[in-house]
Amino acid sequence: MASLTTFTDEARIALDTLSGRATGMFSPSLRLGVTGLSRAGKTVFITALVHNLIHGGRLPLFEAQKSGRISRALLEEQPDDAVPRFQYEDHVAALVDKRAWPDSTRAISELRLTVEFESASGWNRMFSAGKLSIDIIDYPGEWLLDLPLLGKSYADFSREAFELARLPVRSDLSEAWRALSATVKPEAAAHEMTARGLAESFAAYLKACKDDERALSTLPPGRFLMPGDLDGSPALTFAPLPDLGETRAKPGSLHAMMERRYEAYKTYVVKPFFREHIARLDRQIVLIDALQALNAGPGALADLERAVTEILACFRPGRGNILTDLFSRRIDRILVAATKADHLHHESHDRLQSIVRRLTDRAVARANLSGAEVDVLALAAVRATREGTVKQGRETLQVIIGTPIEGERIGKERFDGNAETAIFPGDLPEKADVVFQDFGTNHRQDANDPTIRFVRFRPPRLERTAEGVTLSLPHIRLDRALQFLIGDHLA
Repeated sequence: MASLTTFTDEARIALDTLSGRATGMFSPSLRLGVTGLSRAGKTVFITALVHNLIHGGRLPLFEAQKSGRISRALLEEQPDDAVPRFQYEDHVAALVDKRAWPDSTRAISELRLTVEFESASGWNRMFSAGKLSIDIIDYPGEWLLDLPLLGKSYADFSREAFELARLPVRSDLSEAWRALSATVKPEAAAHEMTARGLAESFAAYLKACKDDERALSTLPPGRFLMPGDLDGSPALTFAPLPDLGETRAKPGSLHAMMERRYEAYKTYVVKPFFREHIARLDRQIVLIDALQALNAGPGALADLERAVTEILACFRPGRGNILTDLFSRRIDRILVAATKADHLHHESHDRLQSIVRRLTDRAVARANLSGAEVDVLALAAVRATREGTVKQGRETLQVIIGTPIEGERIGKERFDGNAETAIFPGDLPEKADVVFQDFGTNHRQDANDPTIRFVRFRPPRLERTAEGVTLSLPHIRLDRALQFLIGDHLA
């Protein structure tokens, strides 16, 4: 991404980094980015991570916790006053009191968690403060997918948008927008209502791609899906135009208007996001809902791989040295995690991980992440189910037991959100190659197919005492994620 920033951008990044390093000299900190596409579980992951560390949850593979070297973990004021605070307390209340999943990430937020610990090394105990502040940065993956736009002209963006829109998995969803686009002439005079109509139709197509039935992932510009305070601004009132080729925009034309607003979007939205947030990260976790993509079919899985590739290409990977670290941050560890592993029996967890590893390996090869350690994990930050067995004739089925969210369906059965149910979710294939055989086709898993059943569950019921929660939030492999992301800083 360095080639997509100006000298001024790089100077600002260097000054910000130097200031942060000076502050961290006496108060060590680590900036952990948490991102993922919508409904991948970013908010739940951060809430569970903080809750388990503060309440001493069961984390057997998190070495510092297992060995008893963590004395306490507590929340402190975050260093960035202009960034909204991650509302941890509200999210815990939603999970525990209401047994409801917290609202999805709609904008950037931040939380500082400080861990007080004793180093395992006598040498480190002499010189270490025994304290690490972890600044957790939560941001939508849809915004991250905007960063590749910095290297694309408006004509490139338009051409690629129409190429994606014509793919079999998208063509019906984009039909109305493409039909409307065909009625306008780029060289015609600029008109605000024409621009608005095209932008609204384009945004509607992108939103339709996000629905559970399609579960598509590559949907820039991201602010069209999450506009925030930019809703209705000229910077969000543009759309791709067809068949531009190498034609230069005529002054005063619709083409010129759209191109100017596209460039404004990059200048006032995308660049500041990269400079102020992405360029300041030390570690990164990318959460993906691979089960939803598997449910939607190979076309959705191919689109997920495309999105992961573009996300990984946005980071600044590598390891620095004492001198370069003063002026620039590099992400040296990236974890790609498939969430909602609790929706499967444990025998399929490694299979899910294998599928995501295959997808990630292909994405890493395309993104050229030299210098960064990349790992893959299947996890559930909050485990909403438990396992059991059910007799069906002479056969014993391995099932998961939980409370499906109201409105969830399997075949003709509709769940009410109150009754606990045993579900046989089906088995993922033993070999990941089977999943990728029809990669890129429009085939979709039949909702009535009895071999695969993925539904969403309510959070688990936790017992409480007068003093608070008696148990930390249950999880699957959250401890492995913690060990990879921050374990070395607590050694």
